[in-house]
Amino acid sequence: MLADSVPIYPLYSLLFADTGLSDAQISTLFLIWSTVGIVAEVPSGALADRFSRRAALTASGLLQAAGYVAWIAAPGYPAFAAGFVLWGLGGAFGSGALEALLYDGLASAGAEEHYPRIYGRITAVRLLSQLPVALAATVLFTAGGYDLVGWVSVACCLATAGVATLLPEARCHAPAPPDAEGDPLIAVGYVAVLRAGVTEAARQPIVRAAVVAVAVLGGLEALEEYSSLLAHQWGVTTSAVPLVLLGMPVLGAAGAALGGAAGRLRPLTLAVLLAVAVALVGGAALLRQPVGVAGVAVAYGLYQLVLVVTDIRLQQRVTGPGRATVTSVAALGMEVTAVALFAIWATGQPAIIVAVGLAVAAALPWLLRPEA
Repeated sequence: MLADSVPIYPLYSLLFADTGLSDAQISTLFLIWSTVGIVAEVPSGALADRFSRRAALTASGLLQAAGYVAWIAAPGYPAFAAGFVLWGLGGAFGSGALEALLYDGLASAGAEEHYPRIYGRITAVRLLSQLPVALAATVLFTAGGYDLVGWVSVACCLATAGVATLLPEARCHAPAPPDAEGDPLIAVGYVAVLRAGVTEAARQPIVRAAVVAVAVLGGLEALEEYSSLLAHQWGVTTSAVPLVLLGMPVLGAAGAALGGAAGRLRPLTLAVLLAVAVALVGGAALLRQPVGVAGVAVAYGLYQLVLVVTDIRLQQRVTGPGRATVTSVAALGMEVTAVALFAIWATGQPAIIVAVGLAVAAALPWLLRPEA
């Protein structure tokens, strides 16, 4: 919750613009951010596997805090770029580490059957944290401008790092992937751990299928970035957009919680739920009326349910020592999928997006089949 309760999130684009950056410069900052995340994603996951998932989560908060300090101390393009490099590294360190720490910690206690429920709660809390953030950002900015918002954001990140240091960490000494058996470096070498995780993600069919499922399904969440624009195009006034869109995190959190409780849903059922979500979004796009936002919110709740269950299936299929690495490979695929969807959206053909969503739904039963 602390990691996602950062008040600068709704305002950093405005900070850049008010500092005098052009749209082109702001776009290059986002490109830097994405590039760093993509490049660092898998190597940072292997670091978490090799050394400590808890340390990776702690480093994530510290790096993000350092990035915001740069923004506040010397607002300008160089500092903003440096801040995004630090934030990109921080995001990469956190990606996959929490899931790996949680699953292996439960497995070491013989309680991995509780992972779906707990992971569903974590996802729900992260979504619900969006509600107070919007209010906090408004209050803080009114009281002290970007400086106050920035320093409170730094404090939130430092608090996140502090809490991360308190998390218990236990390693599950699972067998290495078949291709890596007999390699004495698996237990000690960073390169070997990296190779073991990537090998498991790429060569073990049951794991590879789940990685692809998470990558393509998780990438669809990038379309949430357009929710405000769509609401405005459908007739919602600018001042009312934030209030109208509150239903999305609420229903998303409900879907995530239900996903954690319904982790045994059949792949075909998940496919049907995702297809319904895609149909709701497509129908809202055709209707182009304010009421369509309600349909999108319901669709987002169904989507989060399916995404949580799919994430759970991935963790349940990983057996080697590189759990965070495997999860980071899936996260890398999500980034690539998101970039592809942004490019498709730029063509102005929403029907293609709907077709992609339906294609993902059709592929889920095959990707998540037990004998994949």
